[in-house]
Amino acid sequence: MPHPTYAPREVIGTILNASGILIGGTLGLASSKSLSPGAENRVRIILAAATVLFGLRLTWSSLSGSLGQILKQCVVLILALMLGKFTGRILGLQKLSNRIGRRAHDDILAAQGPQSHTMSEGFGPCAALFCAAPLGLLGAVQDGLSLSGYVYPLGIKGVVDGLAAMGLGRAIGWGVLVSALPVFAFQGTITLVCTHWLQPFLAARGLLDSVNAVGGILVFSVALVMLGLKRIELTDYLPSLLIAPLLTHIFI
Repeated sequence: MPHPTYAPREVIGTILNASGILIGGTLGLASSKSLSPGAENRVRIILAAATVLFGLRLTWSSLSGSLGQILKQCVVLILALMLGKFTGRILGLQKLSNRIGRRAHDDILAAQGPQSHTMSEGFGPCAALFCAAPLGLLGAVQDGLSLSGYVYPLGIKGVVDGLAAMGLGRAIGWGVLVSALPVFAFQGTITLVCTHWLQPFLAARGLLDSVNAVGGILVFSVALVMLGLKRIELTDYLPSLLIAPLLTHIFI
């Protein structure tokens, strides 16, 4: 097991995400100006394009072998996504995520106003909002499973969260800055667990590529949601990350 001093390198994606919240929140507190709708739209398009690139590249690099083997891997990929969506819907994962998001949104609306804001008014709903995003869990898993540090999803989430934190900082005060702490703890813990336990287990059994292939498709799907091209219940698909290596072990 790597020496503990390497932990900061292993959670670099989470550091980027938390830094985005801190920077965005600080800018929001320091300035009354916000990005114009045109600028926000351009940023969203750039982030979506990067998400497409990084997602499809991860999936493509995870498919290998002869044409027949690649076809088998594609079949497993499709089956894992289908079964993952079915499992997620039964467990109500997307509904749970939606409830958390709606509750956080309602709390944020209730806290807005000219009155002075306490730390808890911003901390609780912002922490729930940032931690409940499916890209956070997905990005933390992929960061932990990649030997080279697949930080791109969490880097993109850091920009998205930072833009949100700018508006939230102006609306409900400095509690948004403190919400970076649970984001760091939640996503960082997932990354470290994947790095030290899950990644070696999957790699030793030749199952790591199957998880990465599914993860790449899910990352790509985030771009469709960001651009408003398709409404995807992304959280329901997260069990696909567990189903993919199981199917690979059985059929390949």
